[in-house]
Amino acid sequence: MLSFEENTQKFLTYLKLTKNASIHTIRNYGIDLKSFKNYVLQEAGAKEETPKDFSLETIDKKLVRRYLSHLNAAQKSKKTIVRQLASLRSLFQFLSKEKLLEINPMEEISSPKLEKKIPNVLSYDQIERLFALPDLDTYLGFRDRCIMEVFYSCGIRISELVGLNRSHFDAGNLCLRILGKGKKERIVPITKSAAGWLSTYLTHPLRNLESDIHKPEQDSFAIFLNKWGKRITTRSVDRKFDEYLKRSGLSGKITPHTIRHTIATHWLENGMDLKTIQVLLGHSSLNTTTIYTKVSTTLQRDVYERTHPLEKKNRENDKPDFGP
Repeated sequence: MLSFEENTQKFLTYLKLTKNASIHTIRNYGIDLKSFKNYVLQEAGAKEETPKDFSLETIDKKLVRRYLSHLNAAQKSKKTIVRQLASLRSLFQFLSKEKLLEINPMEEISSPKLEKKIPNVLSYDQIERLFALPDLDTYLGFRDRCIMEVFYSCGIRISELVGLNRSHFDAGNLCLRILGKGKKERIVPITKSAAGWLSTYLTHPLRNLESDIHKPEQDSFAIFLNKWGKRITTRSVDRKFDEYLKRSGLSGKITPHTIRHTIATHWLENGMDLKTIQVLLGHSSLNTTTIYTKVSTTLQRDVYERTHPLEKKNRENDKPDFGP
C-alpha cells in the first residue's frame, strides 16, 4: 500500500531539504494535508471500524471533488479552499514526479478564482501622523519610531524586520541584508534617515540599562528588542501597531504590512519601475507587484492624461477643451 501519511512526510521533507521552504510554509502544508486526511478517514469510517491511514491509489478526482463540496458546505472561505487545493496539487505533483502515481487526481480539478483585494495604503500626511505618535523620550518609544522608519524606508516584511541582526546592517553603504521567504537573501537600500535612526537606536544609552519598564539587552545579535531585552516578535510589533492605530484616529486597519504597501505605492508614484520594486520587496513574481498600479489614483490619473487623445491635444495647445 502506498501510504498517504508516509508519502506526505516524504513531501514535507522534500520541501525542507530540496526546496528550502520556511518552517511556516511547511507547517501550513502539513495542516492542509492533515485536514484532507481527516476528511478521507472520516468518510472511510462508515465502511471500516478504525481507519488510521489509506492508500494513495484510493484517491481519485471524485474523492477530491467530494472534499471540495465538504469545504463549501462547511462555509470555508474561498481563500482557504484555494490554499487547501494548492497544497493537494503540490503534493500530487511531487508524487507524480517521483513516479509514485500514474494518474494525478488534481489534473481536472480547478480552484475557485479569488478577487484581488486592493491593498490599503496611507497618504504622506497619514504617515507623518502615525510616525509622530511614539514617545521619543522613552527607549521603547524610540524603538517603535525606528521600526516605523525602517518599514517605510525599504518595505520589508514584519518577519524580515524581527529577524534583523546587527551584522545585517551596513551603515556605511546604507543597506540591509534581508533573509526573505524561502530563505532567499537580498540587499535593500535604506534612506539616510532610517540609517540614522537605526544607528542611534543601537547605541541608545538606555539599551543596556534596566528600568521599571524594560530590561537591558539580553540578545547581542538582534537589532530590535522587546521590553525583556530579547529579540522582538512579530506578535509584539503587531500589538504595538494596534495601540498606535487606536491613538491615531486613522480609519481602517493599519498593520506593518500597510506600511509595506504604502511605500511600494509611493515608489511607483514617484517613478520607480515595477521590476525594481519587485526586487526590493522580494516578490518572486512580477504579477504580485503589479497590484500597486491599481492602488495609486495618482498614477492612474498620470497614465490617463498621457494617453487620452484630448488630454494630449490640450497639453500641446496648452488650453482646455472647453470655454473661450
